[in-house]
Amino acid sequence: MSQNRFMIAAPTSGSGKTLVTCGILQALVNRKLKVASFKCGPDYIDPMFHARVIGTKSRNLDCFFCDDETLKYLYVRNAESSDISVIEGVMGFYDGMRAASTDGSSYDVSQKLKTPVILLVNCKGASVSCIPVVKGFKEFKENNIKGVILNNMSPHVFAEIKPAIERDLGLKVIGYVPKLKDINLESRHLGLVLPDEVASLKEDLNKLAGILEETLDFDALLEIAAGAPEIGGKAPAHSVLDSKVKIGLAVDDTFCFTYEDNIELLKECGADIVPFSPMHDPKLPEGIHGMILSGGYPELHGEVLESNKSMLKDIREKIEGGMPCLAECGGFMYLHEKMEDSEGKMRSLVGAVKGEVRNTGKLARFGYVTLSAEGDTILPPGGVRGHEFHYWDSTNCGESWKAVKTSGKEYRCGHEEGALVAGYPHLYYYSNPEVAYRFLLKCSRYGN
Repeated sequence: MSQNRFMIAAPTSGSGKTLVTCGILQALVNRKLKVASFKCGPDYIDPMFHARVIGTKSRNLDCFFCDDETLKYLYVRNAESSDISVIEGVMGFYDGMRAASTDGSSYDVSQKLKTPVILLVNCKGASVSCIPVVKGFKEFKENNIKGVILNNMSPHVFAEIKPAIERDLGLKVIGYVPKLKDINLESRHLGLVLPDEVASLKEDLNKLAGILEETLDFDALLEIAAGAPEIGGKAPAHSVLDSKVKIGLAVDDTFCFTYEDNIELLKECGADIVPFSPMHDPKLPEGIHGMILSGGYPELHGEVLESNKSMLKDIREKIEGGMPCLAECGGFMYLHEKMEDSEGKMRSLVGAVKGEVRNTGKLARFGYVTLSAEGDTILPPGGVRGHEFHYWDSTNCGESWKAVKTSGKEYRCGHEEGALVAGYPHLYYYSNPEVAYRFLLKCSRYGN
């Protein structure tokens, strides 16, 4: 098992982390290396893009979602079959969950995982001025910054700046990224990748990888990665069912926002996962004991979802008949009576949740959240952590759970009524693994 690894971080958002990370990942894949990729923070979109277009195994690493031992365990487990791991940072390197805190930042992850950091500096409109930026980030706190990549820099400026940084700061300059005029991963491509777009995106990424092979010192990058120390983490304890239960998992172009580590934990707790498509399948899979409707893009596929009447009817009747259903964000929207699609048309959907969903034009309750509840609930003592990210909002968000944001602000949300467990927050099961077991226990009781 190799634990060779490095992180791509930057002083600010918008520095080009995602583009450069994707180019490096593609270059490493082209070198026939087995590559694992990770994204700091709660974003499920970049890992999905890495997996679908580049073909790397990709997961999240988030210091808010889980404790230090679990964080290390999840990294080691997901990296164990790879030659090298690449971790993409989030926001600015030191920016954490609160304005004046590094908690939950890329820096926080790099420290806890003892990972070498490559600082990507956007040099647009600057030459020697990038040097004090690098110096400030290197000296602000004790850190693992081992190298620098200079983005948006011309080769002749780079030839003069590189030796100055290495002489004055003692950091290895890995290379530069020239101004890229014809390669741009639009923000929607980081999540919504249609089948007929994959070939074009692969072509762009291979072009980018070819450019980076010429402008970056990959031997130096691999040497830095090889210097990362081995780490280990303890798997969190959790309950396991006496016998397996079949769980239908919605997987298609609508329902695609799923934390893969959640699925692995469900399997460990006793789930046999059966994929299905609410867009294209006529009914739920035979013999399942429960269903999971993940987040995604129901607003972009309103017409297709509405037209699949037999699936809508089957899901509604199964929930009314007591089959447990766990629905998050887009899956929660799908369960409503009405939903406004991206074209402004109201669509009739499952109807298990009374009310309608409309586009608000702004993010609603965006950010990390800790959820708790009293009584007979799937939320274990201590609560479960999650994240909200949605522009569409419901007239009936629910009152079953207490939500507390990192700012301390509280609100009510979520439906936990009979067989139904639904709401906007995306739950991260490893924040409290018993949540997975408790949902499966409901499914087992239904099956019996």
